[in-house]
Order: sequence, then C-alpha cells, then structure tokens
Amino acid sequence: MTSRSLKIVVIGAGMGGMMSAARLAKAGHHVSLYEASDRVGGKLHTEWIGKVAFDTGPSLLTLPAVYKDFFQRTGKHLGLLCEIQAVDPSFDYRFADGTSVTFANLSRYNTLNNLRASYGEPVARQWDQLMRRAEKMWDVSREPFIENELRSPLSLLKRFSLIRDLKIIAPWKTLRDFATEELSDQHLRYILDRYATYSGSDPRKAPAVLSTIAFVEESFGAWHIKGGLGTLATLVHERAEKVGVTFHLNSPVASINVIRGKATGITLENGHVIESDAVIANADASLIYNKLITGKIRKIKKIRKNLKKADASLAGFSLLLGMRKDESAPLNHHTVLFPKNYDAEFDAIFTHKKPVAEPTIYICAPNDDAMTRDQSLESWFVLVNAPAHGEHSFDWSDQEFARTYANSIIDQIEARGISVRSRLESLTIRTPADLETAVRAPGGSIYGTSSNGARAAFMRAKNRSPIKGLYCVGGSAHPGGGLPLVGLSAEMVANAIGNAQNGQPLKSH
Repeated sequence: MTSRSLKIVVIGAGMGGMMSAARLAKAGHHVSLYEASDRVGGKLHTEWIGKVAFDTGPSLLTLPAVYKDFFQRTGKHLGLLCEIQAVDPSFDYRFADGTSVTFANLSRYNTLNNLRASYGEPVARQWDQLMRRAEKMWDVSREPFIENELRSPLSLLKRFSLIRDLKIIAPWKTLRDFATEELSDQHLRYILDRYATYSGSDPRKAPAVLSTIAFVEESFGAWHIKGGLGTLATLVHERAEKVGVTFHLNSPVASINVIRGKATGITLENGHVIESDAVIANADASLIYNKLITGKIRKIKKIRKNLKKADASLAGFSLLLGMRKDESAPLNHHTVLFPKNYDAEFDAIFTHKKPVAEPTIYICAPNDDAMTRDQSLESWFVLVNAPAHGEHSFDWSDQEFARTYANSIIDQIEARGISVRSRLESLTIRTPADLETAVRAPGGSIYGTSSNGARAAFMRAKNRSPIKGLYCVGGSAHPGGGLPLVGLSAEMVANAIGNAQNGQPLKSH
C-alpha cells in the first residue's frame, strides 16, 4: 500500500468512514472526508442534555481488540487515550413472570451460578451446552465470514470444511429453530431471541449463527468507555486528523461520479466536483446505490433489486431521562425488561409496521461520574424496538403520539417496580424520524437491512462495489452493524484498496 500515493475521498464521518480513512492516510495516501452534518461519529454519539450525558447510539463495546488494533496501527495505544471499564454484570434480565437473572461479564461460571439460583440446574446446563455450540460456530465462521470480505455463497462454502463445518453453522436453521432445539426454558429462549435484534432482525427469520454474539459477549467482555461511548468517536477523529485525513464537515454529497464503470470522484451539493482515484462510501447502501449513483448502470442492477427486496432493520424509539439518583435501588448498567409475549413485538414491527404495545424495554444507566455534572443526577437511555419511519411503514412525525407512547413506556417501567416519575428531572424523546434526519439513515433503521433470511448476508452491500474504485463501509455493508463489525469493515476496505492498487495500476498523484 505504500508503493504509490492515491487520492481517496470518503463520504461520511461515521466510524467506518473515519477508520478506513485513517488506515489509508497512515499508509501514505491523500485522504479527504466529506460529512453532511456538523459532527463526526455517525450513530455513535454521547450527547449532553442539561447536566447529564447520554450514549444515544451504541451503548456497549464488545471485541475491543478491533479498536486496540486500529489505534496501534495508526500510531497510538487506546489504553493511553481513554479508560475502558468492564460492565459487570453485563446484563440484568427481568421477565414478566417476576423472575430475573444477571449475566456476569467474562465469566460463564458466574453466569451459570446465577441461572442455577434463578431457574435450577437443568436451565444452567442448557445455557452451557448452547454456549459450547455457539463457540464452535464462532470458530468456524470468524475467519471466512467476519474477518474477510464476502463475495458469494459459493466463495464462503469453499472456505468451509464442507460437511463438518456446514453442520456446525446450520445455515438452514433460524435462530428460533436453534433456540427451540437447544433450550426448553422460555427465559433462555427470550434471551437468545434478543440477539437477533443486535442486527435489527426477527429471530424467526434470522440465521442461527447469530447465537455467536452471545458467545462473543461472554468471552471477550462487555465494556464501557469512561465519559461515554462517544469518546471513541472523538478519539478516532483525532487519530485520523493526526495521520493526515482532511475533514470537511457541513459538506453534503450530491452524487458519486461514475464514468465508464469507474468511480471518478464526487460532486457536493454546492456543485463542487472532487476527483479521486477511489471513493469510500460510509452511507446506507440504499442511499449509495439509489440516490448517490444515478442512471441505469447494468453492474448495479442486481444490487438495487436486492435492496428493494430486503427487509429494513429495526428502528428505535428512545427516551433520554435525566434522573435523580436513588442509592437504595440503583439499576445495573444494562437492564432488559422482557414482555409477556415477545413474538407480538416482532409481528408488530415486521408484519403490521406498527409500534409495539408492550415492547422489550432496554435501559442503559451507566454508573459513570464523568457523564454527569451533578453527582445527585444520572442518565437513563431507554430504548424500545420500533418499525422504521416512512410512507410504507409508520409515520413517526406525529409528536402527540410520540408523547403518548413515551408515557406508556414509562408506565410499563414503573409497573415492573422501577420508579421513574418521582425522580424525573428531564425527558427527551427521539423517534426513528429523528434518527433519519440526524444521520441520514433511511427510515431511522439502525442497521440498514436486517439479517432476515438465510441469504440476507449475501444481499448486504459488498465492501468492493461492482463499480471499479467504489468501496462500501459501515453498518449497512459487510460484515454488518455494531462497533466491532464496522471497525472490521473499515480494515477490509483499506486492505481492498491496497490490494487493488498492487494488482491494478491506478493513476497516481
């Protein structure tokens, strides 16, 4: 990658865009990044409202080695720049029948003890067996699928040891099929179902291999960054600038310019044209192929068709609550309140395109004194799964409905024995429509397209576009959404440009 210097433009200052830009700048290329908004980080953001701060996007870091590798390879050690804290317990799961269990961080032994105490030895044994199978799935899928570019089903099959590995992965099984076979306890089934939502999907359609997320959380830990996860975006931005990336904020892109099947640069909304040897798009795949690239281009016809067929991922309806602390009944960092009927949630979102009457409620209440300017106050980020915003889904622009729905969510939290209104200092509501406006995520879908269906992974945008010189990075591209996968996506794109440069001479500058 150091043989010649290329001129590279990056669209979008999300984590994927900034990390790929920094890796390429460190390798000696001229990299300019254009971001539509006035800030960096994309969905990763720590926002101050009054005297408390909220992680309004990702609120948990797994596989921190992905980010440690990025900082090391761009010239700094992450541990010298911020304080990474273990979240223990990693999750506090509470069920509608009044029972609960906490999952320990980095300790299956303690998690199994907690399951044993709540539900008995057979249930603990079931989870242990499931994690052993998930570990085998991870070992088989990690290198060919998670850590490398994905070209086609055939290319993936060629990397497996055929019958043995296919039997472990079981691509014909859904996550729900897997849960039904491995787990007889309904509490465990709900916990496993929830991992489908990590990719914005329906467990009844998502592949069984998503169970590896549970193994990854257990084995590599659940982590918080002091001051909020948004600190990571700030640090990546600083690192990218340090190695030579030029940032242009408030610079929305109107189009990716394509001539004779090759990306030649971009045109900004102000009409300014920037020529380049390569373009990296850190935007939702539907925006890239349907809006930024115009005209009938044969090479991307299939991609447009796949995007049209794919299910949009889950969106999110969130409440940002400034709360007076109650030292007698503190919440754990992550609390999940499961409903009586989990399937009703997925039916509402994916079939009826309506808000969920009784949703699963996720509460992030970090015990972080750097996220409050008043030690008597704390922040709660409350998130429920929701259908996307839009003409063919649900209209989230009705503010009166949003307020009514917010009150319903608070009522349901209080019905589970957690006091809210008596301690409430501030309330801010965020709908899928707000997320769409803030980060140009179509419909406010958190992960672009879902993982619904066995072929969904292959319908996700490839890191190398069929258009020469155009690369896709971020949550809607391979290998998917979430901080670690987006970081890996950035590494794949940087390596792909290096490989293309070495194999196919490009114009140098």
